[in-house]
Amino acid sequence: MRNVIVASHKSQWPLSVGGVDVITPREYLTGKTYAECTSMRVFNLCRSYRYQTMGYYVSLLAEARGHRVMPDVTTLQDCRFQTLTRAVADDVDELIQHSLRHVHSSRFELNIYFGEATMPRYRHLAHRLYSLFEAPLLKVTFEKAEDWAIQQVSPLPFTRVPPDDHPMVLSFAEKFFSKKAFRRSRQQHYPYDLAILANPQETAPPSDADALQKFMQAANRAGFNAELITRDDYSRLAEFDALFIRETTAVNHHTYRFARRAHAEGLVVIDDPWSILRCTNKVYLAEMLSRARIPCPKTVVLHSSDGVQRIVDRWQLGYPAVLKQPDSAFSLGVKKVKTPEQLATVLHEFFETSDLVIAQEFVESQFDWRVGVLGRKPLYACKYYMAAGHWQIYNWQTPTTDNVSGRYETLAVEEVPPKVLEMALRAANAVGDGFYGVDLKQIGNRVIVIEVNDNPSVDGDVEDQVLGDELYDRIMRFFRRKIEEARSEVSNTERRPAARHGLAIASGTTHSGVTAAAETAVSPDFEPSATAAPEAPPLAVSPR
Repeated sequence: MRNVIVASHKSQWPLSVGGVDVITPREYLTGKTYAECTSMRVFNLCRSYRYQTMGYYVSLLAEARGHRVMPDVTTLQDCRFQTLTRAVADDVDELIQHSLRHVHSSRFELNIYFGEATMPRYRHLAHRLYSLFEAPLLKVTFEKAEDWAIQQVSPLPFTRVPPDDHPMVLSFAEKFFSKKAFRRSRQQHYPYDLAILANPQETAPPSDADALQKFMQAANRAGFNAELITRDDYSRLAEFDALFIRETTAVNHHTYRFARRAHAEGLVVIDDPWSILRCTNKVYLAEMLSRARIPCPKTVVLHSSDGVQRIVDRWQLGYPAVLKQPDSAFSLGVKKVKTPEQLATVLHEFFETSDLVIAQEFVESQFDWRVGVLGRKPLYACKYYMAAGHWQIYNWQTPTTDNVSGRYETLAVEEVPPKVLEMALRAANAVGDGFYGVDLKQIGNRVIVIEVNDNPSVDGDVEDQVLGDELYDRIMRFFRRKIEEARSEVSNTERRPAARHGLAIASGTTHSGVTAAAETAVSPDFEPSATAAPEAPPLAVSPR
């Protein structure tokens, strides 16, 4: 991948790093070579990023051309909203407090140059903030009330860098571009790069070490140079063509930010951000399944504002019943209540962290079906039996690790009862066309969907017992097909108009096509759109 620095004054960037070109904004916007290049990383160091300036259009046109650009238009827009920047920075709050503990004033500004700070004591903080807000030059303003908090984050034009810092900026730039990741040339037999996000310390990951290695091997067979990454590699996402998340996902979590950033960078990503939004919150999922008329256990959404005693007094689900925290996963945050007293105790506990709680009728069964669905087609099927002496497939209260989960049975998709398969596909397709695990119960002729998981388990010698290596190969071939479809679409519908827009902008003859492109780039659609479904009665809610 070609690396290009776009700077208003080329003479200010006398870098001695091979493989990095320094060009002007006009050269980038009008040059045929840059408009037609299909693999380029652009570092935008223009004098201004304000709307409709040359710096703004460099980032805008880079995205339209399919180039990887820093900062991108999404970053420029995100930095405008204080609440968003603070939410993103929640992950580093402890580091912020520790790093600024010796600052005695109530306001502090930190300039970050290519992920580095000029003062050693702030370099760790600079690295982390750069991984969250990707811009070559960045200014972060902190203010202190009781604790330190980020007041503002903004990309920093080179013209606003203090002159005394210029030598350090050049030094940091040379260090940055000299890294192996930016100088490497992709091996010829691996046309694409794939990142697999995993957490080696996770207690119950969606894939064990054996499965991760099988994914790596399958990726190589499908034409990917695959690499295992962790949350510390957020700033490296632009190096890859696809991202596969094999860490338990949540919206208020770095996994969602990885998915969101990867989607903004144009990567093919599983789990995509809208699937994470739809599946990880059980309130959303219950409403979606209800509106799609997919059979589920009788479900009630409980509101903390109703008061615990009022809910207990008007309880209609009967006992036992199941209470779920909205963001529970792997049977954690899910409890069975058998009496009004237990109901009150669990509600008090759950309402401490969420204003809404899901309550469902208890449906007893010996096992749960799990049907893996990839690209709207069934991939695998398993029966997960309940843990010994427990009502769930996982028992996290057991004193030993031997009986945490029950036994399992993997079947060929053709052996699954047609009604189970039909319900699994309906539920998964209501979410999207990615990779899902649908949990169902079968009681006689009754088949009900319990939930749709956006990050289904794939462990070695469990889900792959029937297909073996073919399971991993199908997933990797799906990635490759999605990449090639996306690039073919860009090539056919976007790349030529984008080049014409670049010429029009440089000559001052902008037209409505550029305006439309600008509006699209400024407001990227990360939020899930409502899933079309037949009209259905609204989900039951607790009486007020």
